[in-house]
Amino acid sequence: MRTTKHLTENDSLASWLEYIANIHVSAIDMGLERVLPVAQRLGVLKKQMPNAPYVFTVAGTNGKGSTTATISAICQAAGLKTALYQSPHLTDFTERMNIDGRQTDENSLVRALAKVEQARLDMGLSLSFFEMTTLAALLIFKEADCDVWVLEIGLGGRLDVVNIIDPDVAVITNIGIDHVDWLGDDLEKIGLEKAGIIRDGIPVILGARALPSSVLEVVRINHAKPYQLGKEYEFDDRQDVWYHSSAGTTLKLPKPRISLVNAANAVSSVLASSLDINQAAIAQGLESVALSGRFDHRNFGGRKWLFDVAHNAHGMSFLLEQFVPYWHEHQRTHADAKLHVVFSMLGDKDIGLVLDLVQAKIDEGVFEIAAWHVAMIDHIRAMGLNDILTLMDCHLSSANIITYDELRLASVGAIEMSNDQDMILVFGSFHTVGEVLTAFK
Repeated sequence: MRTTKHLTENDSLASWLEYIANIHVSAIDMGLERVLPVAQRLGVLKKQMPNAPYVFTVAGTNGKGSTTATISAICQAAGLKTALYQSPHLTDFTERMNIDGRQTDENSLVRALAKVEQARLDMGLSLSFFEMTTLAALLIFKEADCDVWVLEIGLGGRLDVVNIIDPDVAVITNIGIDHVDWLGDDLEKIGLEKAGIIRDGIPVILGARALPSSVLEVVRINHAKPYQLGKEYEFDDRQDVWYHSSAGTTLKLPKPRISLVNAANAVSSVLASSLDINQAAIAQGLESVALSGRFDHRNFGGRKWLFDVAHNAHGMSFLLEQFVPYWHEHQRTHADAKLHVVFSMLGDKDIGLVLDLVQAKIDEGVFEIAAWHVAMIDHIRAMGLNDILTLMDCHLSSANIITYDELRLASVGAIEMSNDQDMILVFGSFHTVGEVLTAFK
């Protein structure tokens, strides 16, 4: 274990984040044995609270961010004081912790981290970076006396620190191959890990039409109440509106700025809950929800940009479904437009599968890529530049690849090689999008 000087509430958030990154052997350390005593010391477990919050916990391979953001927006619209915990962030660490749509300020987070650190020292335990920051978020939510907590699982489910909080509604968006270094590449085992958020008798939203049998078995063993897409509920896209249908009712709803499958899963979650939330609140929440880095189009440097955190095959498939008609519409008014891509990924992702999906669209003739602007992510889990280039050479045909020392320079290079008719697509990781956005702040 590495140690450094003891910090106080007077130290900066940057100093605290650096400190907690160095007090444990790894940033991620799966298991709840060490974190539970500290959580109990802080009093953040539901059974310790006289006015315990109503909790939605969301696990899954893709769509967790959109689903949690939508549940939160709907609960806020219903007049409930709502806490939202998500990870990772794009540009500011405090993005991870929100109350009623407002980010936690740095001073509040520092005070919470100081309390978590004292509790950790009192218990004589070592905690990972993610455990420390998650406990700080839960403490902030508890002290704010929020009515509802909407919690996104960071990794897996069963052994993720978020799972110390018992949910009233569990949501599993979908199951795919991701985080192979931690969860493996077996869908049944991954499903078992994600189903670890299920508790006895609670509603469970299953946001995919097909799921590993391991998930359904955990639902059965826990006597949980399953609500599965395609069985207990369905959605129907009608151009300007959409319909959410279940055994109880059919709701006509406004189109949100997120995918309809994630919106449908969020709506099903609040309908399955015991909260008093009506159709007007659901509609208001859907109209207000927005999520940075998810099909996020902006204008920087005189160029049209599209940012998406797609980082695995499932996410890339969904991005391409949205992107192809979007690109064709752009070409309709910009006939000579070229597409540039700023790209990088983490080392535990299957970059080959992601690139195969892109190449398939190129082979179909739906778009061409003028140039790939590639650099290594500034993160300990980043895939090395040479490894990225080797995989790109194997999975792409005749790609024009320009390399850079950092993603900031790659984004500048994309601007310099393009014109105001072109589009620049940024994808591959939360970190890829975050570094490029930070470069333009």
